[in-house]
Amino acid sequence: MNINSALDDILKIDGAQCAAVVDSGSGMMLGNAGSGMDIEVAAAGNTEVVRAKLKTMKALGIDDAIEDMLITLGTAYHIIRPMARYEGIFVYVVLDKARANLALARRKIADIEKVVEI
Repeated sequence: MNINSALDDILKIDGAQCAAVVDSGSGMMLGNAGSGMDIEVAAAGNTEVVRAKLKTMKALGIDDAIEDMLITLGTAYHIIRPMARYEGIFVYVVLDKARANLALARRKIADIEKVVEI
């Protein structure tokens, strides 16, 4: 599945507002879909979140991989999911908290992440 198809599938998740596939090395988006925020700024900012967590894990000697990261705001869930098959690439999704089922959304994002081809 290509990036654009994957992002289209992510936007079919209940409550999905926008999504992007991001290179954490540069902070640049490889693709994006949806609306509701400046996704380019969000992608660059969340690159710093991913970098900080990886740096902290290294400093603590944690030899493990990040499955996903959840940031819960008053009205939205922000999910950051590093791609297991592509080092340094992550999927970023914003969900409307009132409409989304968090467990189902995380599962669907995980399923899509596994089949995306970069």
